[in-house]
Amino acid sequence: MPKLIVVNRAGEESTIEVGDGLTVMEAIRDNGFDELLALCGGCCSCATCHVHVDPVFAGKLPSISEDEDDLLESSDHRAATSRLSCQVPFTSDLDGLRVTIAPED
Repeated sequence: MPKLIVVNRAGEESTIEVGDGLTVMEAIRDNGFDELLALCGGCCSCATCHVHVDPVFAGKLPSISEDEDDLLESSDHRAATSRLSCQVPFTSDLDGLRVTIAPED
């Protein structure tokens, strides 16, 4: 099963296995990372699932939508590799993806 590496806000790294058909947000949420709030449940209407993606994987992700870009624009912690984890479907091509949960706005 493909693996996702999650770094929490304290800098602690955990590796989780991700099942087919999940988004990065669902995988993180379902594995007990409480600091990733995901208040909208994956509807791309908040930015509480903001993560920073390892730059090595940036080219493997789907393009950022206008809605996602607008929501990330409101974050004080936006970086070049910022994404909303609800908008990133996890596939076997992303095995080993490393994401860091962004600081809370």
